[in-house]
Amino acid sequence: MSSTSIAYLAPRGTYSDEAARIFAQKMGATEVEFVGLPSFNEIYEAVERGRCEFGVMPIENSLEGAVTATLDAFAFRSGCCIVGSTIIDIHHCLFLNPEASIDDVTTVASHPQALGQCRRYLNEHFPRLRQVSSKSTADGIRMAAEDKHVAGIGSAYAGGLFECKTELEGIEDHFGNQTKFVLVARTGHPQALKGSKMKTSLALFLENDRPGALQMILSEFNYANVNLTMIQSRPTKQGLGDYMFFIDIEGSQDDLAVRTALDCLRLKLREVKILGSYPTE
Repeated sequence: MSSTSIAYLAPRGTYSDEAARIFAQKMGATEVEFVGLPSFNEIYEAVERGRCEFGVMPIENSLEGAVTATLDAFAFRSGCCIVGSTIIDIHHCLFLNPEASIDDVTTVASHPQALGQCRRYLNEHFPRLRQVSSKSTADGIRMAAEDKHVAGIGSAYAGGLFECKTELEGIEDHFGNQTKFVLVARTGHPQALKGSKMKTSLALFLENDRPGALQMILSEFNYANVNLTMIQSRPTKQGLGDYMFFIDIEGSQDDLAVRTALDCLRLKLREVKILGSYPTE
């Protein structure tokens, strides 16, 4: 692949931006237009309408769980599919203006989620600092770059972009924080990444809620000897108590065992929606 375009959650320096560049490298693209957009919905639409060939969306965080905005986009729309995934380790650093010292700082700024993930550290080591929410971790670091009285929290990648000074590394309260990002393309797009092991993501909609419905779904995969790696329930937005399931399974939708399980489920469910078959990490 020589050239492509990838939409990500703006601004520059977000973890989504970092994931987009990882995907570009994996695809071997030499000319890439990175398009920063303000919401996951606009990323999906940009790909669906052909403005961008690919989009990057977070789908799961090891601490916060599923990213519901991404799941809902796939559940209730059909223009895009998942063609790849990557996992980014989330390590937060404290950044200062190049001309500042920690004694100059009165405020620490970052996205509310990042502030929450560093709250224990901040309260223990910097109880005097006022905590201010920004639109993104990158915006918090930009504020630090422009004001010596502000410290920003975010990734080393973003700190380098804004030429800030790294005061502290690894200030997150929980180590092992990771986010999985998916690469999306228009439905029917050829496989963008290579890999020997495949995963298939599904959205399963029940005909009606009844006792044993989930057990029936699990049994079909068990009978076909297909391994599940994730299951998540979500409301269908059709009424209280009406749920559907997101499921990740090992293997490709073209594998005989997977096809057998899905064909059986199609006879018993209202809809079996394949969100994508793609290489694992």
